[in-house]
Amino acid sequence: MSGPDVTVIIAAYNAMPLVTRSVTSVLNQTLGADRIELIVVDDGSTDGTAEELDRLAERAPSMRVIHQPNSGGPAGPRNVGLDQAGGRYVYFLDADDHIGPEALERMIKAADENGSDVVLGRIVGEGGRRAPQSMFRRNQPRTDVFSSRVYWTLNPMKLFRRELIDRLRLRFDTTLSIGEDQPFVATAYLEAAAISVVADYDCLYWVARDDGTNITAQEHGARMRTDLFRTMAELIAERVPAGPDRDVLMHRHFAVELRDAVLQLSREPQRDVQETLLHELADLVTTHWSEGLAARLPAVVRLRCHLIRHKLLDELLTLVRWELDRGAASYGITTLAAKAATGPDVRVEGGRAYALFPYFRDSALDIPDDCYDITAELPVHHHVDSAELGTGGLRLAGHACIDRISTRDVTTELVLRKRGTDLERRLEVRHTPTPALKPATDGGPYVYDMAGYEVTVGFASLTPGLWDISLAVGAQGIEKRVRLGSKRAEAVTTATTALVTDEGKAVALYTTKPYGNLTLDVGETQHRVPPRLKITGVSWSPDRPGTLVVKGRCTLKSRPAGALTVRGREAGGAEQALTVEAPLSGGTFTALVPCTTAGEWEWDLRLAVAGKEWSVPIPVQPSLKPARWQRLGMPWYAKPLGGRDVLTLRVGRVAIVKAALSRVRKMAGAAGGGGRG
Repeated sequence: MSGPDVTVIIAAYNAMPLVTRSVTSVLNQTLGADRIELIVVDDGSTDGTAEELDRLAERAPSMRVIHQPNSGGPAGPRNVGLDQAGGRYVYFLDADDHIGPEALERMIKAADENGSDVVLGRIVGEGGRRAPQSMFRRNQPRTDVFSSRVYWTLNPMKLFRRELIDRLRLRFDTTLSIGEDQPFVATAYLEAAAISVVADYDCLYWVARDDGTNITAQEHGARMRTDLFRTMAELIAERVPAGPDRDVLMHRHFAVELRDAVLQLSREPQRDVQETLLHELADLVTTHWSEGLAARLPAVVRLRCHLIRHKLLDELLTLVRWELDRGAASYGITTLAAKAATGPDVRVEGGRAYALFPYFRDSALDIPDDCYDITAELPVHHHVDSAELGTGGLRLAGHACIDRISTRDVTTELVLRKRGTDLERRLEVRHTPTPALKPATDGGPYVYDMAGYEVTVGFASLTPGLWDISLAVGAQGIEKRVRLGSKRAEAVTTATTALVTDEGKAVALYTTKPYGNLTLDVGETQHRVPPRLKITGVSWSPDRPGTLVVKGRCTLKSRPAGALTVRGREAGGAEQALTVEAPLSGGTFTALVPCTTAGEWEWDLRLAVAGKEWSVPIPVQPSLKPARWQRLGMPWYAKPLGGRDVLTLRVGRVAIVKAALSRVRKMAGAAGGGGRG
């Protein structure tokens, strides 16, 4: 008998009453109990967790409970579970948390279909606990740590291929009192053939304990945080060559682990211990510093690193206190003060924005301005209020401003960039007043009273291709580029709209996936015209003999007058056409086409503009019967012909003598047959 698909390992210590929901969320998976092995390691609990686990295991054959003395952390119990695991995959779950009913089924499917060694399932916070989000904005079938944000979550609540764990002999580091999961997960990431992200389902519910005893919510000493920073920096330096890839990963540890070490250092009561740890951190920062890493770090982290590298303890402590007083947002502290946090005051000089962190331009310290330059970090607040595509062009209106840069000397322009090339078109916009605008993130004295814009994009200068639409938002000599469309009014539809101009140019406006940015398709690069021309029905008119009723739809938002026709072509070269007047709203039409000329006619729906035409053949209509009618006292007929790809009608006058002789023969044959009977 083959083993289970997945082994779920739960390390439990004093987890009542949450452990019950954690365990049952595994037992009730849609994957099926026969495909799951559940190993729960009780790490010396004293609150009834051990007894509850035994009770649950009595009803669940796939569940095994291992009791052991307290080890002091989750690393030991997880390793015990790994030693016993028999599944193709391993999933770690904390006893506080629980998983969605389809979580394991979806993650295993992602791993099997993509050959992934690690699968991240979307994490959502519960009870006020904050969960990582940046890596879960979309599904990622196959990715890695360098081209995605997965490295910014190093908790072990993920699906791992057990073959990878066994091959690498991965175990959790029991020497680390905090962050013992980071070396395990980072190594698995780096060695994985592929990493998958399941972002369209809530896989893991990260629960905040009412008593605040989640391990990640507790304070840990500066020594522990320093050791974790050293471990991870050395691991990355050993496994990833110097260069951009190493910088990508080091960014996380300089921004998070080093930050936490400094915060704990500021709480250390003994000065000599502070100085010892500062010297250790200075050696680590200097060893792993690079210009590429510096370019990735926010200014406040660059300043922090400068003070550490120069062993300026008092100045470093002042910076920490300053950050905490401003709301502690950079330290991830979720207090009421943090929620009301505001950014630093900003000085604009020479087209650059400088945050007024402590010691800015202090002549005694001579700290480089680069440690205060936040120009690249300032977000752009933007919104599209309207986007109207018409024959006169694309008319856009909205507002945009740079955070904490008042709208003085505004120089905003619209930028069209042809995808796959360096070709750009920049258009001036009309700046409009926005006296009431105040971004929600801005609590400072900044004025955004001229952030509005209006502009019309003409099509004449746009060559065929995809033209991405951006704003170059400018004020006080600072310019920031932002793609337009992801933030828009409800009236700005995400549905693709298309038209054909009087000059015969096909243009479509659409939103990109998954980000929803606006792009113009000129010349049918991706959005063709024929699919917007559709025949919905063909029949004979009941009250107009010999007249074909053609129903259809043209979903172009605009087209030249008289350009749409139902057209018939005869083998001899003759043509007949009927102009279709389809309303632009809805686009449905009914055309009455008289069949007045003898011949074999093929019918289509055609849009012809300025020498260019698009046509859609009227399909064969199996239910359309032959028709007969009188014209000028003579009998006529129209007969659909089989074996054709397009509706073809043979139209002509009935030959009376021939028809009469044929009828006589049929009658005679019928009579003769009756006589023999």
